Amino acid sequence: MKAMILAAGMGTRLLPLTEKRPKPLFPILDRPLIDILIRSLERSGCDAIIINTYHLAHMIDEFVKAQAYAIPVVTRYEPTILGTGGGIKNAEDFWDDEPFLVINGDVFTDIDPGKVYRFHLNHEHPVTLVLHDYAEFNHVWVDPRDHVRGFGHTGPCPPSRTEPSQGAARTTLPSPKYRKFAFTGIHVLDPQVLSFIPNGTFCNIIDAYCEMIHQGFTIKGFIARNHYWHDIGTTAGYREATRDALASKAFKTLFPEAKSDTLVWSKLKGDGSDRTWYRVSAGKSSIILVDHGPPPETIRHLASGIRRHPIIMVDHGPHRESCTCEADAFFAIGQHLQNKGVPVPRILAYDRPSGLVVLEDLGELHLQTVVRSCVDTQEVIGHYRAIIDLLIATGVSGAEGFDPACTYETPYYDRELILEKESRYFVKAFLNGYLGLKLNFETLKSEFEVLAQRALGHPYMGLVHRDFQSRNILVKDGKYYFIDFQGARLGPLPYDLASLLIDPYVELSQNFQKALLNYYIRRLSDFMPVHPTELYDAYQYCAINRNLQILGAFAFLSRVKGKKDFETYIPPAVSSLKARLRSIEQGQCPKLSSIIERI
Repeated sequence: MKAMILAAGMGTRLLPLTEKRPKPLFPILDRPLIDILIRSLERSGCDAIIINTYHLAHMIDEFVKAQAYAIPVVTRYEPTILGTGGGIKNAEDFWDDEPFLVINGDVFTDIDPGKVYRFHLNHEHPVTLVLHDYAEFNHVWVDPRDHVRGFGHTGPCPPSRTEPSQGAARTTLPSPKYRKFAFTGIHVLDPQVLSFIPNGTFCNIIDAYCEMIHQGFTIKGFIARNHYWHDIGTTAGYREATRDALASKAFKTLFPEAKSDTLVWSKLKGDGSDRTWYRVSAGKSSIILVDHGPPPETIRHLASGIRRHPIIMVDHGPHRESCTCEADAFFAIGQHLQNKGVPVPRILAYDRPSGLVVLEDLGELHLQTVVRSCVDTQEVIGHYRAIIDLLIATGVSGAEGFDPACTYETPYYDRELILEKESRYFVKAFLNGYLGLKLNFETLKSEFEVLAQRALGHPYMGLVHRDFQSRNILVKDGKYYFIDFQGARLGPLPYDLASLLIDPYVELSQNFQKALLNYYIRRLSDFMPVHPTELYDAYQYCAINRNLQILGAFAFLSRVKGKKDFETYIPPAVSSLKARLRSIEQGQCPKLSSIIERI
């Protein structure tokens, strides 16, 4: 069996990714798609392969020459694009008198080409098209005998008005039982098909097939079922193929006994971020896949042809390069926390160019739900005390050996971060964007400077989660797990406690918060010297800054992102901020206090 990979397209649907890298060299989990196709053909008993090229042909040539394939693999450059039919005709001297297989260079599939070829040898017709049910592309008409009767939206081809060629089957009248399937881009052709393709000019192979049907030849359909197939010809298609491949590989690693070829995908409801979450399951086993979106340099990596960041599976060491995107931070910090024994979901795989991370599935029960279902105050206290114990251990031990290069945007929770990501965010998103007050940040900046200075002016530093609230704490089998840790960095330990206690999702009473703060102070003293008054003061200012961030985020999410559920929590967050500002020294923030009191 000889085979051809059609790789002479321009890749226009994948622009700008294909400006400097041809589509067949796009990687799926570290392997260029064309390599995956060649290896599949090689395993299926193929004797030789030809690849037609056009756009950035030299890159495909160089890649093929650098490999050590067990069979001959050659390329053929087309100075002018000849189309799917013209490309096949242009390789006429490559073919012998045996049937040959052709596959599109942008197809990612597990369909066995050897099985297709053997199917073709077992019938007398000159063409076998591999078809499947794919609603978006179902434009191939097939009769009850799996004979292809036509292509497109106009219906089956009309019966031939002339006698068929010798050895060809007559065209039968159209049947009401015709079905529609999609062409997979895989077909097997007898050499006689070449006579239906003109020399040296553009030709779509489907046009040749239509002419063959019109002349009475039969084109046989191979109906693929229980298979995987994806067209990577679009950006969405390429990302989906990578997502599927990563999930399948991770599933096989974690659950080798499960049938990963029957994975069921369920999109999960996200919270405040723009990431997309999926539960991927087979039977009773499942994993979680989170899509952060590709990092900014993905286009540069594809364009340069350099793959510097391979897929990292479960047993690999931590990612040591400087983090340049949120997914980097998620992976690197998650690995660090896991190594420190912090209760976080295990990271099973990470594909950096796509921003995809696979996690163990810990369910969907959050602390918010658990607390709201408690009827006994002591039960609530028990939950929070256990979480505070874990929080302290995380902040202290997590800081040991923590590499600031793992963080995204800023390595520390410092003055600049407070002023930009909390104070200015609060003014822009909440006071101006949500309330429409049209205030100038500079008029309040001196007061925000005081809040930042007082939140940082103490020795109680460690690793800060920075979004430590009830929806980011999962509960499973009586144990607590921390999620959404990608924003972690070094900073003031009381900040995470403030995030937990002033959490608008739960609305703990002031007395409850004070009791838990006292418990925190006692427990922290087991790890470091603690001056209660000093730590209490630091907590108050961390709580105010966190409150500003909460209101900015809720306003932005509800007004700009259209996530109106967050609007429900703005009133309790405002009440909390009022209480916090009243608790600090009089006259420190008169302008801010006056504005908040009027809300």
